[in-house]
Amino acid sequence: MGFTAQNDLAAILMLVMHMVALVIACIVFVGIFARRRSRLAQERSGSNVPARTMFPQRPSTWLAIRAATPERVRVALGLSRFTPCSWAEGMTGEHEFFISPRVNGWVIVTGLAIPTPDDNVDDCFRFLVSLSRKLGHVQFFHAQKFLHHHAWARLDDGYVTRAYAWAEETVWNQGTKTLPEIELGLKCFDYGEPCPRTVAARNVEKVAQLAARWNFDPAAVDERILTAGVAGEVPKF
Repeated sequence: MGFTAQNDLAAILMLVMHMVALVIACIVFVGIFARRRSRLAQERSGSNVPARTMFPQRPSTWLAIRAATPERVRVALGLSRFTPCSWAEGMTGEHEFFISPRVNGWVIVTGLAIPTPDDNVDDCFRFLVSLSRKLGHVQFFHAQKFLHHHAWARLDDGYVTRAYAWAEETVWNQGTKTLPEIELGLKCFDYGEPCPRTVAARNVEKVAQLAARWNFDPAAVDERILTAGVAGEVPKF
């Protein structure tokens, strides 16, 4: 191999090494940027809940109850029979009621027995008011992806401070829109005002983000750090 060819090969090898180093540097930079962005998002949401990284689960309907113990929640719901239940199983929402352990001062409740506005908004209202009178601050979230039905509510000591629900039409709109709703771009419509289904679909996708701003997103919890909750039923007479 001639001297010129050797110089050309050396130059090519150096160029390749520089390109590899540049690619590695880019990967490291992207990783650092992603971690910072994730941390900033978590700080903005006000949540200290450790993030799940695999197979996040979130029920379509859930309650977040502040400053109450799981035992008080169980009594308030009137559960009779109950058994230990893991967070992952409870988050499927397939029990009549699941009551979580406390997470950052909140108790999460899921289950098929929670009334939803798309079934009967009056039943949902009465259920939430009754529970809030017993437990104080109660939040409600509902996001039905197939039909795009959605709802959220906040109650204090039995009084609704904010609520919105859409089920093919606006069925509940009470209180002043909160700052997180405004910042997230959630669209709320008056009674009788049409809501495009594309807008309803976007609202559904933002319900969990609103929950993260009001308390935390259940899908962000790493159940490996939690003790078991309980699953139970209301007595049938």
